[in-house]
Amino acid sequence: MSTLPDAWRVEVFRRADRDDPRGAEARATLAEAGLHPASVRVGRGVLLAPSLSPEAVDELVERFLLDPVLDEARITPPGTAPEPVEATRLLVAPKPGVMDPVARTIEALLERNGVEPATGGLNVATFTAYEVSRDVEPAELARAAARTLANPTIEDVRVDDEALSYGVALAPGVRGRVETRLAGLDDDALVTLSANGQLSLNLVEMRAIQAHFAELGREPSTVELETIAQTWSEHCKHKTLTGVIEFTHAGRTETVDNLLKSTIAAATHELDREWCLSVFVDNAGIVEFDQGQALAIKVETHNHPSAIDPYGGAGTGIGGVVRDILGAGLGAKPVANIDAFFVGPPDLAPERVPKGSMHPKRILRGVVAGVRDYGNRMGIPTVAGGVWFDEGFVANPLVYAGTVGILPSHMAQKSVAPGDWIVSLGGRTGKDGIHGATFSSIELSEHSEVNAASAVQIGDPLTEKRVLDALLQARDRGLYRGVTDCGAGGYSSAVGEMGEHTGAEVDLARVPLKYAGLSSDEIWISEAQERMVLAVPPENVDELVALCESEDVEASVLGQFTDTGRLVVKDGDEVLCDMAMSFLHDGTPRPVRHGRWDAPQLDDPGAPAAADVGATLLALLGDPNVASKQWIIRQYDHEVQGTSVVKPLVGERSDGPSDGAVLRPLATSKKGFAIGIGANPWQGALDPYAMALASIDEALRNAVAVGADPDQVSVLDNFSWGNADLEEELGALVLAAKACQDAALAYRTPFVSGKDSLNNTYRVGERLLSIPRTLLITALGIVPDVARAMTMDLKGAGHALYLVGATRAELGASRYLATLDLGAGVVGGRVPRPDLATAPGCLARVHAAIRAGLCRSVHDLAEGGLAVAAAEMAFAGGLGLDLDLAPIELTATAGYDSDATRLFSESTTRFLVEVTQENAARFETELAGDATRVGTVRADRRFTIHGTRGDLLADLALDELRASFFGAYQG
Repeated sequence: MSTLPDAWRVEVFRRADRDDPRGAEARATLAEAGLHPASVRVGRGVLLAPSLSPEAVDELVERFLLDPVLDEARITPPGTAPEPVEATRLLVAPKPGVMDPVARTIEALLERNGVEPATGGLNVATFTAYEVSRDVEPAELARAAARTLANPTIEDVRVDDEALSYGVALAPGVRGRVETRLAGLDDDALVTLSANGQLSLNLVEMRAIQAHFAELGREPSTVELETIAQTWSEHCKHKTLTGVIEFTHAGRTETVDNLLKSTIAAATHELDREWCLSVFVDNAGIVEFDQGQALAIKVETHNHPSAIDPYGGAGTGIGGVVRDILGAGLGAKPVANIDAFFVGPPDLAPERVPKGSMHPKRILRGVVAGVRDYGNRMGIPTVAGGVWFDEGFVANPLVYAGTVGILPSHMAQKSVAPGDWIVSLGGRTGKDGIHGATFSSIELSEHSEVNAASAVQIGDPLTEKRVLDALLQARDRGLYRGVTDCGAGGYSSAVGEMGEHTGAEVDLARVPLKYAGLSSDEIWISEAQERMVLAVPPENVDELVALCESEDVEASVLGQFTDTGRLVVKDGDEVLCDMAMSFLHDGTPRPVRHGRWDAPQLDDPGAPAAADVGATLLALLGDPNVASKQWIIRQYDHEVQGTSVVKPLVGERSDGPSDGAVLRPLATSKKGFAIGIGANPWQGALDPYAMALASIDEALRNAVAVGADPDQVSVLDNFSWGNADLEEELGALVLAAKACQDAALAYRTPFVSGKDSLNNTYRVGERLLSIPRTLLITALGIVPDVARAMTMDLKGAGHALYLVGATRAELGASRYLATLDLGAGVVGGRVPRPDLATAPGCLARVHAAIRAGLCRSVHDLAEGGLAVAAAEMAFAGGLGLDLDLAPIELTATAGYDSDATRLFSESTTRFLVEVTQENAARFETELAGDATRVGTVRADRRFTIHGTRGDLLADLALDELRASFFGAYQG
């Protein structure tokens, strides 16, 4: 029989005469699951210690939990059930041991306002109460709620059951040394041990560990084995990109030793740009900016966690990359966030969702909310990003989170010295995030939501904001000499990496815990969020601790960096780990992997003529991959900190899709920075080399379009791939990396950071689903003068519209062919690729024209080609446009309709530029033959297209264009 909680229960609902937006949202969400209740009300629930008096509870509710204008509160004494209501009651609450940041915030708030803690603390817990009309069956409601309103991995769901897990203690963890037997285990047993322990180590690696400890004449402890597993994980070690590959392509085989070092990093080092201050050696890349300040940038993936818990996965993805910026150099202040999501189609039939995974709509709503809540609550603007829909991402979404920060240039380097104290500051350690690094290195399956529940991390942005404030003050006082974030692998990776060249000794008994019940190895590898690790000279420790106390940040001295070259971990007086740093960091086996690439033999569908150009354009504008994402963007605060110059939405109604964002982080400087991104996952199946080139070109032109100088742009790579053990997948990865090298050298654009996420596969029984090969490129460019920053909306009637760049018969994997539905999945044809001999010059000339004040608006051509770009400029500016295809030069290609190719080709390195009539001649001269006049801006709200023969192909009202663009899926 269920037990009622021995606690005061407070439930806050909207008053009956007020709108209940959360209730309306929950009702719509249930409708997606096939339930259509007449009404849903949603209340915030809080459980408080039973020792509080009724008067104290009343005061707490009135002062802190209730808005008297909008809300009403129900207060239920300990051990009793709430008053019955004419509805089915659904309760959703965190499972025992799951981090409850709202509860911790309420607890701290009450203590600060003079409420004395009860014995053992206030023990606040929170839950959500749904009251659903009784026209739905309770059993159906429970099933639907588990799929839509809750995440059973981390939450309990109860229907008409008032029991809540208040005060339930976790089972005690095993503290002290526990050994794992490796001696005498055969290969099958070693593989089983790795799989059952979620170590994600292959047989070769398990054999190496077995041999190492055999040589030492002892068995490894669980702490040692877990430390090796996270350090050697694909997530942390990047074994594929840094390994040895025999690559076969075009009839020849070559040996690639360290793909990352020999391609992407090699290009950066060969370019040796003087403004690159720190590349590939820190938590983020750091480049010079202005007035003695530098910019740090990092983009991370949080794919697997977001598949299990979209909200928590995306939120802690943002939290994690913010900590990367805090740990870059001696610490940078975050000034901008970036996100990019690759998910399944929003209209996917429920029966097509693989067993054990969530519907794409739920995933997308969850990851958007996670980014929104974390960034907004930390006061960091989210200014750039994108969303891509494809059925290949249904079971395995990709979630990218990025951050840009600013720091003094002379603080771009850091160090660790023997004798420095190891200080942890920030959140406490809990069970959330166990095996996160190793979990991110393996394939997902229909059982992942159960088997990997402990890998789910729970974020607390308010704690991280306090950490940020304390850390930057400590940095400016010079209180530490080294810092890193406590991310994948927890203390294991943070201390292990910082002490790689010195040695370190840690005592886990000094680690503050969220709750009892953690074992020693869990404390060591937990990825609980909002924690940083510092190397602090002994004379500065007291001042650092005092500073942290003043900012309400907990700081703990865990141990000391040594000169032994060994990692020693204790729990009190007992030694749990004693390993050579050399084995931990350099002992990873490097077996030879095999990759090959044979181009797929697919028919080229060419460019069939559009039966109705106007209808085709409207269909493209309504394609979820093209259509407006303002329903996402408007949930983000992109104005906080007051530095955004070009915003993610621009134009007459502030709803046009900006190519990139521009921010001005220093009030005393006219310089700014631009962010642009590029990706096209459909191209990777046809030509991964061309895909990488095209993605880099897209990111660069997005940055240039808003004002960045292409000679001062750095880029980041984020590879998300399927099973790299398959020769074809590995071969495609090699080609994409080689393309990155070639493009970097051609554009003189260095890579400064990156991240790979491999094994993005999902297993259902014997069927293995793999994501489309995806490369996200992020460009960070310096805008010399933000007064010259550009937006994409048309500005004035009578102005000329120019097409800059060459249009070719390149429609492979285009949105036009996808709209025509010529084939499921892969559509053949030539994938667009930039001409590396001419593209850099084109970008430079466009930028020079912008600097010279010759441009009124600039927009890059991407998905949907010329037709979509021109339509977006028109309705964003609220001005009509006459578009003329005849002047566009095009090499004739059999099977490619002339007008369709000009309108819908996705050739790279192309822009549409609006120029006044007075500046037209000079603009044409400046562009040195790259520019072709293709249109004239109209005063009315009509959008017309004339074909190569002068015939009218389309005549549409701007309102029609807008209706398609804004009428597609909007969350």
